[in-house]
Amino acid sequence: MLRILIELQRLKRLDRTGWTLRGLPNGTESVAAHSFGVAVTAMTLADELQARGVSVNTERLLRMALLHDWAETRVGDMPKTATAYFGAELRKRAETAAFADVVSGAGSADSLYRELHNDYEQRKSLEARLVKAADVIDLLVQALALEHAGARGLDEFWGVVEVGNFNLEGPAREILNELFAALLAARRDILEASISKEDKCLRR
Repeated sequence: MLRILIELQRLKRLDRTGWTLRGLPNGTESVAAHSFGVAVTAMTLADELQARGVSVNTERLLRMALLHDWAETRVGDMPKTATAYFGAELRKRAETAAFADVVSGAGSADSLYRELHNDYEQRKSLEARLVKAADVIDLLVQALALEHAGARGLDEFWGVVEVGNFNLEGPAREILNELFAALLAARRDILEASISKEDKCLRR
């Protein structure tokens, strides 16, 4: 058990490469910070769903959220552009093999962790689909925070709102659409305020 705990410490220092590739400084966000955001987002999604009468296995959901990026201790945080070179299938095989190696030090929990990771990758359960939605929501919340602080050139991240397919139905889909609408409205306010500020500077 100690070996896996020591190895997972790497995620606290491992940068999310998407921000680095867009010129943001090292330390903008670590994989561990992202995993925390995903877990919090998934928990709040589950709470809202349960308030609307939908049953969610919250323990399963939180376990999945916390371990979904563990493979990155071995393969790093590969950006989406890497898929164009490696291919989606090869990348998935590498991440699955890396995850299996990481959890081989987890003792009796090894098989549970593998099953949860496989569910997340296959999106078999409601919990897995909610964690994937939480993964994207946390990405957009971080992008929003960066844009609020003055970062620009992050438009491509927002495209997922239009093309993302999370296979959620009923109240889950409604909640996701509400969140996306709120995020887009908040971003619009930030960009409009930035344009207004630039206009004022030009008039001086």
